[in-house]
Amino acid sequence: MSLLLTYYGDDFTGSTDTMEALTRFGIRTAQFLEPPTPERLAQFGNLEAVGIAGVGRTLSPTAMDAEFPAIFEQLKRLGAPIVHYKLCSTFDSSPDVGSIGRAIDIGQRVFNSEVVPLLVASPILGRYCAFGNLFARSGLESDVFRLDRHPTMSQHPITPMQESDLRLHLAKQTNKRIGLFDILQYTTTDHTELSARLQKVIDTGAEIVLFDALYPEQLLSIGYLLWSGAQSQQRLVFGSSAVENALVDHWRSAGILDERPTLPRLGPVDQLLVLSGSCSPVTERQIDAALAAGFAEIALEPEALLAEDSAAEARQSAINNALELLGTGRSLIVHSARGPQDPRIAATNRQLERMGYDEQAIKLSSGSLLGAKLGGIGRSILEQRRLQRVVLSGGDTSSYVMRALGIEAVEVKAPFATAMPFCHAYAPGSPADGLEMIFKGGQTGSITFFNDVQQDTP
Repeated sequence: MSLLLTYYGDDFTGSTDTMEALTRFGIRTAQFLEPPTPERLAQFGNLEAVGIAGVGRTLSPTAMDAEFPAIFEQLKRLGAPIVHYKLCSTFDSSPDVGSIGRAIDIGQRVFNSEVVPLLVASPILGRYCAFGNLFARSGLESDVFRLDRHPTMSQHPITPMQESDLRLHLAKQTNKRIGLFDILQYTTTDHTELSARLQKVIDTGAEIVLFDALYPEQLLSIGYLLWSGAQSQQRLVFGSSAVENALVDHWRSAGILDERPTLPRLGPVDQLLVLSGSCSPVTERQIDAALAAGFAEIALEPEALLAEDSAAEARQSAINNALELLGTGRSLIVHSARGPQDPRIAATNRQLERMGYDEQAIKLSSGSLLGAKLGGIGRSILEQRRLQRVVLSGGDTSSYVMRALGIEAVEVKAPFATAMPFCHAYAPGSPADGLEMIFKGGQTGSITFFNDVQQDTP
């Protein structure tokens, strides 16, 4: 089969969510940290989807202008009918950091797209969009919050959400006209009528069409609209992993895909290493639960790791402590913060100010700086103690941790939890090569997530 879809993910954890959505329905997918050469693709054999896990979520508009045209051109040349810019289902973005509007502007120019579909709601992940307003759970056990009242997103240290109407939020990032395919449009499943209703929205002058969604069943209609629009021209789509879920629903309904395959389970491991750069209260509760279950922890001091006169000592101290704790047979969490109120966050910002970073530069650079430090510590740990399974937690830092670990690509190895599969790491010359890995966004997973990953009990 030729490529059905290619995608760019604006962080690594979210990109893996996309890969999982495809692989669990039998679409063989590989995800790379850099655009792969034809020779590298050939080494993977018969792929049906290809992804690039990027760092768009932490880029300035100027950096996007420099990086995105080439990336979009490379995805365009692969020739898949659908090219998906994968963004977080909590719409992490602002005019200055991770601007989804700027990414749309660049993508529309490269693909010559008159209209860009935008699907953010992901009901399977507890993300809902109604009349343009986004709602989300804060962990699997929580209530549903309007996004500007969400306990995490309203206080996000880099891209706080102050507006739940995605049209108003996005209008601060682009001058494109934004239309809405609202929740009332799903009163029919007739394809001709659905197409007519979408065209009516487009005829108002919309250059971006935001799709509401409350129920998983509504994704089937959206999948038809996305795929039918890609039959005459390569289609650029923006959205969460609900894009893949919608397309898969349509492909199965249309007989393009066979029945869902059965994937193996991996079983438990003796020890688990967690590298966490997340500031989410969900991750904080998960760390607490893991410690109660017997995990050990190392609370990194990012301030010391960033300061030139203390970085080497702080790094070596963390590595030595990690090896000592792992030597006792316990699983280990190495973290740079425990929740949004952790005083280390403010201390890190003060250190970055002393290093000459202004407020905006701190927002743009903190994820890359901390991710590189965390990944470097993780690599040194793995060089001295061979482990089978590792978790990376935190969307803003994950891509930078991956690069520091020397990982070039990943493929789904086995299922675990929705949007968080076990992956096989390809990292030639690195101790991370062949690892079983899970990538967890800050707000995802059950409270017992880390212990469940060790035991493979989703």
